[in-house]
Amino acid sequence: MARKKKQQEGPAGGRNRYDADEYLDEKVSFVNFKYCVTYISRVKGPMLLALSLSIIGNIVGLSGPLFIQHALDAAVPAKDYRLLFIMAACLAGTIVIAIGFGAIRNLIVARAGQSIIHDIRYDLFAHLQKLPFSFYDSRPHGKIFVRVVPYVNSVSDALSNGILNFIIEILNILFIIFFMYRVDVHLATVTVLGLPVLALFIWTIKARQRRAWQIVSNKNSNLNAYVQESIDGVKVTQAFDRQNRNISILDRLADERNKAWMHAQYISNSVWFSTETISQIVFSFVYIMGAYWMHPMASFGMLLAMGNYAWRFWQPIINLANIYNTFVTGMSYLDRIFDTIAEPPLIEDAPDAVDMPAMRGHVIFDDVTFAYDPGRPILKNVSFQADPSDSIAFVGPTGAGKTTIVNLVSRFYNIESGQVIIDGFDIMKVTLNSLRSQMGIMLQDSFLFTGTIADNIRYGKLNATDAEVRAAAELIGANSFIEKLPQGYETPITERGGGISHGEKQLLAFARTLLSDPRILVLDEATSSIDTGTEQLVQEGIRTLMRGRTSFIIAHRLSTIRDCSRIMYIKDGRIVESGTHDELMALKGLYYQLYWAQYAE
Repeated sequence: MARKKKQQEGPAGGRNRYDADEYLDEKVSFVNFKYCVTYISRVKGPMLLALSLSIIGNIVGLSGPLFIQHALDAAVPAKDYRLLFIMAACLAGTIVIAIGFGAIRNLIVARAGQSIIHDIRYDLFAHLQKLPFSFYDSRPHGKIFVRVVPYVNSVSDALSNGILNFIIEILNILFIIFFMYRVDVHLATVTVLGLPVLALFIWTIKARQRRAWQIVSNKNSNLNAYVQESIDGVKVTQAFDRQNRNISILDRLADERNKAWMHAQYISNSVWFSTETISQIVFSFVYIMGAYWMHPMASFGMLLAMGNYAWRFWQPIINLANIYNTFVTGMSYLDRIFDTIAEPPLIEDAPDAVDMPAMRGHVIFDDVTFAYDPGRPILKNVSFQADPSDSIAFVGPTGAGKTTIVNLVSRFYNIESGQVIIDGFDIMKVTLNSLRSQMGIMLQDSFLFTGTIADNIRYGKLNATDAEVRAAAELIGANSFIEKLPQGYETPITERGGGISHGEKQLLAFARTLLSDPRILVLDEATSSIDTGTEQLVQEGIRTLMRGRTSFIIAHRLSTIRDCSRIMYIKDGRIVESGTHDELMALKGLYYQLYWAQYAE
């Protein structure tokens, strides 16, 4: 169900920011409509039952005015108390049945609505797990989060009660028209004459209303993105005493959101106001025509029944106007949700992909070119070979392409041209699970999850025993600080590892990687936040970790890579020097200059 989407370009060359509105189609997407139908069809059994109960309850309820008319026109003039009691009992029965069926229907719809919301949130979150890094690189994470929780919650009523009530109210109108024309053709015609006027008005403003709520969606998304960014960067904010500046930015974004919301409410309320105004005018004409224009004049019972039906006729129309407003509001959020679900994963298994067998670790880069943004290549015709158990280090200036190389080994991005081959298999033609499950990746950002110390180490191997967890920590040098914690390995860790130092986070990430027992190891600035003393402690663990494994290392401290099989100097996306430490020092080129510049420091 994928469809083309246009991204509004922001200041970052096509990458969205917290203060840049995202693009949304002004017209309702048929693809999004198909998504709605798909989710509703999953609960079609309960929805059909609720619809049936509503139809029965409404038909029974609509017979009420007929009993009133018969009582007033027949029982009261004849003083037939028995008939009057029967009509009253019938009227009471219709009310009880309508209310009872309505209550059961509401319970069924509420349960079905929550099932729909659960499925949407599950599918959305599952899809987010598959999307490539480029998706997350191109937009603030707050704009992604807002789609998973607030937006999904906001569309609950539109997709459950909204759709069902829309069908029910349409049927109600048809049933009421039937009953009205059964009572009197002239008064029934007067009642429905206001409907074309209302329809014309709604058709005139519908595009403006949809666009207004899309703008509200954009402003909500911007506000949420900035709040999350500010929370993530609160330490930097306080360090630079930027609180007042951040508050002023938030105030501006909140003001933009409030203005957009008020404008959308103004348009939506005009629908309700117009419906109420037209309905009151129609009520007046029904009574005026019944009392003064009809010959003979309508009976009191007929006039009361028609007035009741006129009210009942316009009540579902008023409800439809409210449902329309809810649906227009919900669609602005559904656009965001379904656009995300329609986002192509990009990094996925080829149709003919095969499982990668147990790796030996022979890696070939064959004339690889890659760019994050079109026309701006980061890597240019990169070629090299790593034999099993080789340790390859990449050095060079920031932005040269070092991290990009190791990202391509793990296939976090698709290659534009050239090949990455492992043990004779093109990585584009093997399954992602079989590829990445045999790799251990230690990124610059040592992200820890909410849980215990042991849980975070076990993340690399979910079925690992406590003994295996402890052994990995001991080997990497993390056991000493873990044992000093009040609860040891069961010490709780908050989101992002709050409560422990950056260096300790990296030690835990090392242990996590070691526990996964990878065949290919990737270390991206893995010791950047470890002090010199801790680094000496962990070096032996790293050597043990690298033993017998093909390893790719990016390191700022050149002392940590002196023993690597080969060191490659990357500059402007190309390998300009390659060799052992001694060979490169003898060459007296860029690596030589970098080494002595660092040594001098």
